Amino acid sequence: MRTWTVVEDKRHNAFTDLIFWQDQFWLIYTTSPWHLASKRSQLVLLSSSDAQSWQEAARFDGSGEDIRDPKLAIIQDQLTLIALLNKSIDPQPYTSIVTRSADGKQWIPFEAITPSGWLLGKPKSIDQINWYAPAHRIDSHQVVLRKSQDGMQWEKMSTICDQAGADETALEFLPDGELIAATRIEGQGSLFGSEQAGTSISISAPPYTNWEQTAFSTITRLDGPNLFTYNGEIYAVGRYQPKISKTLQKQGSILSPKRTTLFLLDKHGLTHLLDLPSSGDTAYAGTTIYEEEVYISYYTNKPDKNYFWLLGMILPTQVNLSVITLSDVKTLIKTQRENNE
Repeated sequence: MRTWTVVEDKRHNAFTDLIFWQDQFWLIYTTSPWHLASKRSQLVLLSSSDAQSWQEAARFDGSGEDIRDPKLAIIQDQLTLIALLNKSIDPQPYTSIVTRSADGKQWIPFEAITPSGWLLGKPKSIDQINWYAPAHRIDSHQVVLRKSQDGMQWEKMSTICDQAGADETALEFLPDGELIAATRIEGQGSLFGSEQAGTSISISAPPYTNWEQTAFSTITRLDGPNLFTYNGEIYAVGRYQPKISKTLQKQGSILSPKRTTLFLLDKHGLTHLLDLPSSGDTAYAGTTIYEEEVYISYYTNKPDKNYFWLLGMILPTQVNLSVITLSDVKTLIKTQRENNE
């Protein structure tokens, strides 16, 4: 694994996504004074031909509101950016907005996604015509699957998850065309976490009108999940809490250190593979596969520190890029499976 820092400017840089398009890497992140809401937050889009030297391509603000959680997709041959708007100091976004560009530099004004009030996750497509995305509402604890062809209007297909604390969700297509979803479950805890917190795994077959929960993993509450596929295996990247206790460090506690971690994902749950150099307030990764390697963008406090999450939220964070050779990951999986037999 190779890791380097892309952005380090004494601000709180967070919530990344990454894509490869038009022979360029495109990396987007939120820059803000801190993790919590700020009207001074902005989205910064960078481009690079080699993932080493980056240039700013565009910058976006929330027109007087907090803007965060950007997601990138190529819809109708255009680079499409989806983001969330938020008014609450303790971030609870209330709607999704979208813009698009033919070159990554000139962008149309943001428009509200319809129907309004839903927080859209990263879109995925198997045919580049029909796009599917998870969407949740903080006030309903419900995650639904939505479908679109233009990235603007999203019709409801089905309910992925409907349980207390259901939150951010990521999708990926299985080799047989099924969809698998990983959903962050907050549980019914407090700032010190919850014994009910974890990650719900669900699967749906075409036409994706019904979902079955196949597992509930307590290895981690996969905050800001990102899923990708390589050689028939599904991988997840998200926030991981190495230490869990039954007092002040339950799953999701603000007093616990966190990591950005790569997991293997299947219908039976999550398997821990490796931690990326990270600490404190971290994760919300973007991934793209290029020349048999996976490029992973994420944010973190200083990796050589071990800040607890709350402290990390108010300290500066950097945007890192880790590159992992996928054949090495396959070897790691084989070793882990042999050890479990």
